[in-house]
Amino acid sequence: MFRDTDIPQSAGGRGSIAYRLHPAQRIAVHALLLALCIPFALPLVWMVSTSFMDDSQLFGADGDRGAGTIRNLVPRPLRWENYVDATNAVPIGTPLRNTLYLCSMNVVGAVVSSAVVAYGFARMRFRGRELLFVLMIGTMALPAQVTMIPVFALFRWLGWYGTYLPLIVPAFFGSAFYVFLLRQFFQTIPEELAEAARIDGASEWRIFWQIMLPLAKPALATCALFEFMSTWNDYLGPLLYINDPQRYTLAYGLEQFMSSYGGRWAQLMAGTTLFTVPVVVLFFLAQRTFIQGIATTGGKS
Repeated sequence: MFRDTDIPQSAGGRGSIAYRLHPAQRIAVHALLLALCIPFALPLVWMVSTSFMDDSQLFGADGDRGAGTIRNLVPRPLRWENYVDATNAVPIGTPLRNTLYLCSMNVVGAVVSSAVVAYGFARMRFRGRELLFVLMIGTMALPAQVTMIPVFALFRWLGWYGTYLPLIVPAFFGSAFYVFLLRQFFQTIPEELAEAARIDGASEWRIFWQIMLPLAKPALATCALFEFMSTWNDYLGPLLYINDPQRYTLAYGLEQFMSSYGGRWAQLMAGTTLFTVPVVVLFFLAQRTFIQGIATTGGKS
């Protein structure tokens, strides 16, 4: 039998450092963290503020672009027309649909394949397991630029150039980073759960799908969020493999807008804001699960 204390505790629970602090100390800690966040939040505030301005607010009254100074972070008045102009200049319907398709496929492929591999490293016993795990982790130190040309040549030889296959298929072979996170989480789950299931006649595959995966939801959600953000922000992949404007993603479409309308800073910031908001909202909605998944993958119980 195992006690409740054997189950990984969620981040921010009674065992956390923040919970044990005196109220005054917690206020001081939060104030310090808020102050440290200001430098990171300023670019986001500037981007959103700029998206509602016109040229007279962005630059000097004489329209001198060489000055390049923001005189006021509060737009007066709010120019919602910038968002309309941005969406009219580069229609986002098709790029948004393409991006969401790639995100959904990559999230499913990366999370499922990485979970299977991670479970094998965490629970299965076979010769050379530790060596294979070290070799897999070692691939994280290999820059993508080193393999870019041979991988491009391989996909072109396979006839995948101009399709989404080079952007989707690699996700179904797992990610070393996700495998590492999930392996660490699987190792925190009491072995007694799997042993009890084996006594009842459950196969290893059934233990994985019906016991381990439901318990690993925080870690799986963390990997899914990482993969979604990576695919959403991916610019290099579509640049290398996509040559059809009907297959462009949001990141590539935003770059096309910047190339064609680089001088229209307010509209460019409006488009950038539209591109950024979904990821920010998704993170805030899933931050509790995300933090819990990160906090419970740090070590072996």
